[in-house]
Amino acid sequence: MKVQLDNETIDINVLYGVRKKLAIQMDSMGHITVSAPNHTSDEVIERAVKQHEREILRRLQAIAKAQNAPKVREYQEEGKFLHLGKYYALQELIETEGLTEEELKLNLRKFYFASCKKVIAERIKPYQAMLKAKPKSIDIVESATKWGSCSSSKKLTFNYRLAMAPLEVIDYVIIHELCHLTHMNHDRSFWRLLGSIMPDYKDKEAYLARHGHAMTL
Repeated sequence: MKVQLDNETIDINVLYGVRKKLAIQMDSMGHITVSAPNHTSDEVIERAVKQHEREILRRLQAIAKAQNAPKVREYQEEGKFLHLGKYYALQELIETEGLTEEELKLNLRKFYFASCKKVIAERIKPYQAMLKAKPKSIDIVESATKWGSCSSSKKLTFNYRLAMAPLEVIDYVIIHELCHLTHMNHDRSFWRLLGSIMPDYKDKEAYLARHGHAMTL
């Protein structure tokens, strides 16, 4: 379900079960789950979430800030940049001789786009077969807020900065978006499907929450 908090529309994953009290949890990626007694009305859930509006928005802002915090980069040969989870000197990733800082930055961005496209194309195939999922298209994009997305028309996009992450973290984002081809919302069925393919997916979410600020140009 969706809840309006201040000027933001927040997606809420609701899990119903045999329990006496309602509980609200937020994971390291900012996904909010409400565990509620069976037959709890949407109005009761919405009211409970809004009671914690200030804290929820504060934590969402903190997560976004950590993911997008600016990082000063030195575009010299010795400058260190992440690629597939490891740091490399700039000259190990691209040609650096005789180039200005702007040219280096542009070429490094092109390198990450190409690397991400190649890695996604290679690693998505077995998971597509496993999940019997067929996206309409797969694109590499630049995004300040999302590592991946799945549209209602089954178009998948992946953030080029994923090329900086370890392969197993890239796999998590791939699986996450492929699961959305079956379950568009973050409901119980979605997480069950994701967990059946990658049981330790929360570790991958935690990596992105901790290191997302460093995965930038």
